[in-house]
Order: sequence, then structure tokens, then C-alpha cells
Amino acid sequence: MTPTSAPAPSPSVRTPTAAALAASAAAVDGGVLSNAELAAWLEDRRRAQTQRVERVPFAELDGWAFDERTGDLRHRSGGFFAVHGLRVSSDFGPVPAWEQPIIDQPEIGILGIALRDFDGIPHLLMQAKSEPGNVNGVQLSPTVQATKSNYMRVHGGSKVPYLECFRRPGPGSVVADVLQSEQGSWFLRKRNRNMIVSVGSGIEAGEDFAWLTLGQVNALLREDNLVNMDARTVLSCLPDWRTHAEEAVHPDTDVRSWITRRRAEHEVRVTPVGLAETKDWTVGETEVAHVHGRYFSVVAVDVASARREVRAWSQPLLKPHGTGLAALVVRRLNGVPHALLHARAEPGFVSVVELGPTVQYTPENYAHLPADSRPAYLDEVLARRAGAVYDVRLSEEGGRFLHAESHYVVVETDDELPVVSDEFRWVSLRQVDELLRYGHHLNVQARTLIAAWRSL
Repeated sequence: MTPTSAPAPSPSVRTPTAAALAASAAAVDGGVLSNAELAAWLEDRRRAQTQRVERVPFAELDGWAFDERTGDLRHRSGGFFAVHGLRVSSDFGPVPAWEQPIIDQPEIGILGIALRDFDGIPHLLMQAKSEPGNVNGVQLSPTVQATKSNYMRVHGGSKVPYLECFRRPGPGSVVADVLQSEQGSWFLRKRNRNMIVSVGSGIEAGEDFAWLTLGQVNALLREDNLVNMDARTVLSCLPDWRTHAEEAVHPDTDVRSWITRRRAEHEVRVTPVGLAETKDWTVGETEVAHVHGRYFSVVAVDVASARREVRAWSQPLLKPHGTGLAALVVRRLNGVPHALLHARAEPGFVSVVELGPTVQYTPENYAHLPADSRPAYLDEVLARRAGAVYDVRLSEEGGRFLHAESHYVVVETDDELPVVSDEFRWVSLRQVDELLRYGHHLNVQARTLIAAWRSL
């Protein structure tokens, strides 16, 4: 059936209760679609959304060029994003100063999931979407995943389905609406509006869309490279449907004070520089690369797709060198689930510091550093990884990154792990849920892991 960007939900639409969300999470065998029908739909979408992605020289990019003065890589429209250099000095991590390319995308996009009640069970409207940087083409994405340039149709393409459900939500229909960051090492102050909105019976699933229970989505989160990064970050903003006896190790005011202290005491200075002037990076015909081949490259791709707003385009993508590891250590303290979170300072964060996983690193980026530069708790995670309750390989955002993957791991422990510095705190699952109601508290890797932890 053809999707609709129809009227905003009626005033009768209300946000789902915790009991309704719990019922949706328990509906692991499906609702509108059975699991067999879901698998068949996904396979059909993979066949329908064939996509050609080819590496090309920068000179063959359509609409993109290096600025003659700065060397920055920009689109002729001034929209989408740019790649320029950044000079960084920081008291966080093993390297005190460096320069790097970074993606500058100041506009705020919309990542939104629509919720609709079917026979008392909330369902999520998920989209099968191919992205040029995905390792496997089609992945499960939110109902709407669009930059401002996309939904304002700077590219001249077709309208974004369901957009008005999120730009003009009806009274009482908003379940979550919060600005969240993306990778602070690759994006400069990037933010997206993460939204979950209840809709009425007039909103139906189009060809590339399906109504799924929370239980079905949680099951798909356990498969490699299936639920995309944008869907994961929105799912993390869904209110926790479980109840927890609450005796957190640290009171809420202490947790908030700790975050504020880390933001006030860390010093991170960033200065934009021209891409052509970025120290230790070279601009070649086919890539912008580090002189020692580390970290990542910026490359150019030409794309043809039968199922996107625009059928053919070209663009730069950031290509990481190596597969990351993002690991969350969780433990029951006073009988209450807690996660060991790390207050991380990254150059692209709006608020200097956000809470990340217990361990977040890419081994190749540390290979040239002294052994004592390895992240805290890495050895503990590696020793427990064989018994991890969650260990899945997941893609990062395929619209900006080429084949960027990380191993996402959740490790449960009964052992006492000493808190090695003021950069770490045990935070209860209920406190995490509170922090996710407000932007820029948990980074995108931590949000993926919270969504994964809840799915278990």
C-alpha cells in the first residue's frame, strides 16, 4: 500500500503505557507480520533495493569540489555536509594534540519511529533502507531517516514518506523527542532529532515499511548488521518498559554533578583549519589519508539505487581503518542493574563530555602507542567476552561512513571491579533511562549498547 505523509495524528492518539510496551516486547512471535512473513519481506526488499556503489576519484564527484582557498571538500549547494580539518588539544586520552579531517554537518536531521496500536499491542513502523556505506545493502532503519537537506529536497528528489508525522505531531502523541549526538571523533557537533511518535489507524505501511512488535525488533538487534545505527539510537530513547527496584549506588544528583564536573574540568580545544593545511594528512586523487595509514580515510563513491529519493548521486564517505570494539560492563549492585559508564571527551561533542561504554576503541589506532595507553577495563572485557550476553557486529551510519563496523559487547559480571578513576561511574538502568530523556548525555555507541541491553 502506498505510504502516506498524511495528517498529523488525531488528538485521540496517546503515548503507550509501560504495560503496553512490555506486551509489545513480549510479542516475539510477531503481530501484524509473523516472523516468517518478516523474513520474507526483508528478503524481498533486499532483492528490490539493489544498489551499485563504486569508488571513484574525487574529480568525478558530481556537485562536490575542493575549495581553492582552504582545500575543504564541499557541495556546490552549500547543503549536506563538508569535510575540513580540525586542530585539537585535549587532556583526555593518550594523545594530547593532533589534527584530523572531520565531517561538518550543522543542520539537524530527523530520525523518527512511528508507533501504532494493533489490538492493544504497540508496533513500530520500520523501514528497509539501503545506504551506500552499508556492508550488506539493506538494513532496518527508522520510519524517517532524513537530513534537513534531504527533507527540504536540496537534491531535487522525491518527498520523504511519513515526514509530517514528525514535523507536525498531534497533541499528546510524542513518546520521545530529544537532540542526540553522533560520533564525536568523526562529526563536528553533529545532532539529530530522535523522535518516537504515536500515530493513528490512518497511517499504513508502504512497500519498504513494516509494522513490527518491539519483541521482533529486539530479536533483529541480535543479528549482525541488520538494525542500523539510526534505528538503534532512536530505540534507546524509548522509555524503559520494565520496572526496577531502585537503590542506585549513586544518587541522581551525584550522577548529574559528576557529569557536570567532568565537563567543567576536561579541557578540549578545537580550531577549524583548512583540509589542505591539516598536519599529517595528504589529499590525493582518490583519498584523503593519514601519512601513516592510520585512523580513517575520506574517499569518493558513485551510487546508483532504484529505491531512494534520488536514483543516482555521488558523495564523499569516511572509511575507518579497522573494526571497533564498544563494550558495556553491567552488574547488579544492591540487586539493581547498573552499567559502568565512561565520561569521554571527544573533539566533536557539543558539551565536551558524554557518557560512553566501559570500553570504546579501535585496536589499530592504539598499535603504535605504548602498552600502558590501552583503555581501562579492556583486559577485563576481553577475559569475559567468551561469556558475553551480547556480542554482535553492527554497522555505523551508512550514509556517511563506508563499511564502518564495530563489535558491540555486553558483559555481565558478579566480580567487584574497582572504579579506576573519576572518569568512570556505575549508573543504574533507571538513571540511564532518565539521562536519555535529555540530549548529549550518552554517546551514540552507549545508546546502541543500552538498546541492546534492554533487548535481552
